Amino acid sequence: MPYKGLYLIGLTGNIACGKSTVLAMLQDLGAAVIDADQVTRQVQQPGEAVYQAIIDAFGEAILVAPGGPIDRQRLGAIVFSDPQALRQLEQIVHPAVHARILAWLDEVAAHAQVAVIDAVKLLEAGWKQVCDAIWVVTCTPDQQLRRLVETRGMSEAEARMRISAQPSQESRAAQADVVIDNSGSLDATRAQVNAAWERVPIDRRTGRGSL
Repeated sequence: MPYKGLYLIGLTGNIACGKSTVLAMLQDLGAAVIDADQVTRQVQQPGEAVYQAIIDAFGEAILVAPGGPIDRQRLGAIVFSDPQALRQLEQIVHPAVHARILAWLDEVAAHAQVAVIDAVKLLEAGWKQVCDAIWVVTCTPDQQLRRLVETRGMSEAEARMRISAQPSQESRAAQADVVIDNSGSLDATRAQVNAAWERVPIDRRTGRGSL
């Protein structure tokens, strides 16, 4: 069911599978896009209620400096090795992120026809019920590991811990309307995105939705 006239795509996939690459392609095609990870960073900034709640839960040792920003690497080392701590963090962060994204949707509905929410926890956070289509980005486990080590500077042990902390790629793909295989070349990924975009119900002459 369209959200306020928007055709809403939920974009997800496991860590280092290439969601950001696909998101950029969708933006180039004309979609309004939002990255939930960036929203998460925003709500964790000093002065935000979420920032203080995280400190209360995990202590000031997670800060870069007293009163300073949260060190995401320190916090990640805690929560990705402890499922209960991860759930606790998500219970603090997700409601605030959800509210920010809904506010953004209200804003873009005035001028956009297609909107995309990019979120690693899209399915777990309940966005599937709101979205018109779920797109899942996949790649091989070896590619995930290599990308985390080579582009994000993680140790192999840390990368494997991050990967194992998430549901399987297969379980996500099983809930998808569209699966984008990002294990090949950039051109191959773009071809899949373009083909799926052609099936989005918008008027190609005006760019307006035929919803």
